[in-house]
Amino acid sequence: MWWALAFGADLSGNATAVGAAANVVILGIAARNGTPISFWQFTKYGLVVTLVTIALCVPYLWLGYLM
Repeated sequence: MWWALAFGADLSGNATAVGAAANVVILGIAARNGTPISFWQFTKYGLVVTLVTIALCVPYLWLGYLM
């Protein structure tokens, strides 16, 4: 159960710009360097990354801890 909680907390932060502190920092750095990234632009790519990483973690949890 700990791994599921850790993966859920970690991977869900990838979905939106305010999901994790690192995302906010990167958006600030990008804006300061002249390449602003909007919330929805970040979310569009963040949801794809989140879905892929969750799809990779589910079999890991299933095979490692439920079987």
